[in-house]
Parts: sequence; C-alpha cells; structure tokens
Amino acid sequence: MFDLLGIPPQVLFSQLLLGLINGAFYAMLSLGLAVIFGLLNIVNFAHGALYMMGAFGAWMLLNYLGIGYWWALLLSPLMVGLFGVLIERLLLRWLYDLDHLYGMILTFGLALVITGLFRNFYGATGMPYTLPPLLTGGHNLGFMFLPNSRAFVIASSLIVCLSTWFVIERTRLGSYLRAATENPALTEAFGINVSLLVTMTYGFGVALAGFAGVLAAPIYSVNPTMGSDLIIVVFAVVVIGGMGSILGSIITGFSLGIVEGLTKVFWPEASATVIFVIMAIVLMAKPAGLFGRSS
Repeated sequence: MFDLLGIPPQVLFSQLLLGLINGAFYAMLSLGLAVIFGLLNIVNFAHGALYMMGAFGAWMLLNYLGIGYWWALLLSPLMVGLFGVLIERLLLRWLYDLDHLYGMILTFGLALVITGLFRNFYGATGMPYTLPPLLTGGHNLGFMFLPNSRAFVIASSLIVCLSTWFVIERTRLGSYLRAATENPALTEAFGINVSLLVTMTYGFGVALAGFAGVLAAPIYSVNPTMGSDLIIVVFAVVVIGGMGSILGSIITGFSLGIVEGLTKVFWPEASATVIFVIMAIVLMAKPAGLFGRSS
C-alpha cells in the first residue's frame, strides 16, 4: 500500500518511531505542566528550563562525579524537584491569590535566568551523553530496527505517565490534592497540611520535567536551549488536551507526536506547524481543550 504511494515502509515506520519518541517527551512534559496548573493554578513557563536542568544534571553527575545513567535517573529529577521546592517556597507561594499573569511572568523570567546561566558556563554547543551499555544496540523487528534506548524512553514515559494519573485520580493522596485545590480552608480543617501538599506538588511536577531531561540526554545533545526549543510545542499540547487535564496531557502528547511523525512522511513542509494548526482548530471548536472542562 505504502509502496503504491511511493513511500517505503521503512521510512514510514522510522518516522512513526520518531513521532512516538517525541510524543513520549511531549506527554511527560505536558503532564508536569498539567499537574502544576491543575492543582496550583500556575502556568509554569520555567518547565523547559527545568527539563534542561535534568539533562545537565545527568551530564554533570557522569562527567564530574562518575555517576552513571541509572543513578542519574533517580538523582537528577530529585535535584530538580528540590530546586522546584525552593522556587515554590521562596517565590511562587506569594502569587497564588493574584492573577495568573504574575505567575507566568515570574516563571518566564526564571526560565530566562536559568537558561542564561547555563549558557554562560557551558556555551550553546550541544554536549554528548554516553549511553549505558544496557541501552546500546537494538532489535530487528523485520519491518524496522528498534534501538533499545528509544524503546526504553517510550516504556519509561508510559509507566511514569500512567502511574502519575493513577496516583492523582485513584488514590487517597490524589483526593487530598484535589480537595486542597478546590477548598483549601476546609481541607486544612481536617488536619491536612495544604501548604506542604502544594509545595510537594510543584516539586513533583518539575521533577517529571527533570526525569524527561535525563531520558533525553543520550538521545539529543545536552545544551542550554534544549528546553526553549521544546516548551512552545509542549504548551500547545497542553492547550489541545485541556489545561489541567492529566489524562488529556498523556493521550494528546503521544497522539500529537505520532501525527507529527506521519506529517513528516506525507507533507514534510507542514511538520513544524501541524500541532499549532490542530491547536487553532481545537480552540475554535472547544476552547477548553479536548479533555478540559468548560468554566
């Protein structure tokens, strides 16, 4: 069928794989944004910079301390999450009663500062990150070659995204988080520390970005602008899925990655803009997003 269209099957499946990998990163990053916005009402423009910090954290652990990839998957997101806790405690906590615009401006400024600092110390040139031996090589599926590193990214993203959705939507902790968002005074009356929940939520949201950064380090070059190049697309994914929708971010992230990959096969010129065209169409048809709730 695809040969009749002049498209070799290998090209189609390779682009589908690339789209699925991009979708895995879109899903993880948009999930973190959705968690932060849905529970804290903060539009976190610093998310791309924190994703970059996760990748740099893995690179620094390897090159300065000799700590490899598997430990970096734990330590780098933890460091990014702790940095996020500091941001929430020192800066964001004063903005919750103000208009969303103040949070956007503050986090946008933080993104510029963080990116500028890393660019000053490390320059704009991408730096390679060595794959661990376990993720080298791949498997021949007959119709395409699947690298182990790419398969690991997709599997890790699915596990993290679905686990996060389950915790927030199906556990007692998730019910506490939702209650703290909807009625913090009543939640505190039941003896729940709302301030701590809010801080931990922001820390977890940015730790997701850090985790995505570690996964990206061996696949893309580690550089200070890697988050800036991605965050605009991720915000479009969040808007399409519905601001604050956990499941919407996951489904939309993977789906749009696949759509982007297919567009590169059938209409390469439109691949850079297809997500934004879809966003415009969705906003005209359903302003709250595909999975969002109308006010």
